[in-house]
Amino acid sequence: MANVVVVGSQWGDEGKGKIVDWLSERADVVVRFQGGHNAGHTLVIDGVSYKLSLMPSGIVRSGKLSIIGNGVVFDPHAFVAEKTRLEAQGVSITPQSLRIADNAALILSIHRELDAARENAAAAGTKIGTTGRGIGPAYEDKVGRRAIRVMDLAHPESLPERIERLLAHHNALRRGLGEAEIDPAAILEELKSVADEITPYIDRVWRLLETRRKAGERILFEGAQGALLDIDHGTYPYVTSSNTVAGQASAGSGVGPGSVGYVLGITKAYTTRVGEGPFPSEQDNEVGQFLGERGREFGTVTGRKRRCGWFDAVLVRQSVAINGISGLALTKLDVLDGLDEIKVVTAYRLDGETIDYLPASLAEQQRLEPVYETLPGWKETTAGARKWNDLPAQAIKYVRHVEELVSAPVALLSTSPERDDTILVRDPFED
Repeated sequence: MANVVVVGSQWGDEGKGKIVDWLSERADVVVRFQGGHNAGHTLVIDGVSYKLSLMPSGIVRSGKLSIIGNGVVFDPHAFVAEKTRLEAQGVSITPQSLRIADNAALILSIHRELDAARENAAAAGTKIGTTGRGIGPAYEDKVGRRAIRVMDLAHPESLPERIERLLAHHNALRRGLGEAEIDPAAILEELKSVADEITPYIDRVWRLLETRRKAGERILFEGAQGALLDIDHGTYPYVTSSNTVAGQASAGSGVGPGSVGYVLGITKAYTTRVGEGPFPSEQDNEVGQFLGERGREFGTVTGRKRRCGWFDAVLVRQSVAINGISGLALTKLDVLDGLDEIKVVTAYRLDGETIDYLPASLAEQQRLEPVYETLPGWKETTAGARKWNDLPAQAIKYVRHVEELVSAPVALLSTSPERDDTILVRDPFED
């Protein structure tokens, strides 16, 4: 029996929410291990949509323990707002069903303001495409050793000193950006106003996970964004501010690497990207419009329209290697229904040379020319299929070819947003 890490193998938005929800029925504990409330999951259960951004996807399932790990940057006000919204939909969120790592760093209003000020000040062509939710600045403060952390909410007497250290940095930045300085009293009030809502959920998550692991419980580690947005391995600087790869599951939750087992790479049957940055297979044409409309490609959190393109096997094959992906969960196959032909990127040309990897250099990424292989499409529908025999023959050939191109088997195949419209090939928890 393996603990399972779920990561996105592309630029995020691969459908991790549904897959994590599907797997959570088999898990005892679901852990978010990086990112913040900039990453959204939409779960559709019995026709009801639940939009999550900070909460682990297991929160909508009774009897499961959900954990927000230390690798997450935690916005307490966003947490309260999301909790209130989910409770209005009938989801029970209590200290028995949710725990928050005491050593997670907080996102405050000054982080959101700094995020927006920097993006607005950036010259044309240099904007990162941030969500403006303060994620990057919060991670900067964490690494700079000046962050206020979740545990500090339980010790209000320590807050003035923490705030003074934080504002010594931020007010200098604000002066440089032409912004008004922040009064420490405002930050203190911001923290005190929400502390009572958060403190009942605080825990030593590393110890809690160790206890659950030793008891033989199944742990599901849930990542946000995708591997190509990783701060080290993504299309830098057009990336997020944390490590999104599978290795972060250990560091971002406090469990040893040996406790992390099967790595499931969530992979869309085509490719999308939100915001700026290189995208070799992007289709800024009728094909991209078709994929976007059929796939309802709009951000869960921001509502931003996603850029769409053909499946890029080079990128996914690289993600398989970097993450140690054991198997794929291939999603949104039904979006390709009805196409006469389907293209897949099998290599790139860079300055006349054929290469089989994504270069680390942004300048080289921007000069890549995709090399396509054209496959026949299918007219029959795959939507709602729950077993292989329900799929058109050509759709099965497409899936098998993807497996060959990326050097990883398909463990799960998703054919609609509904959780039960899933073909199970191999159960990650039993592999």
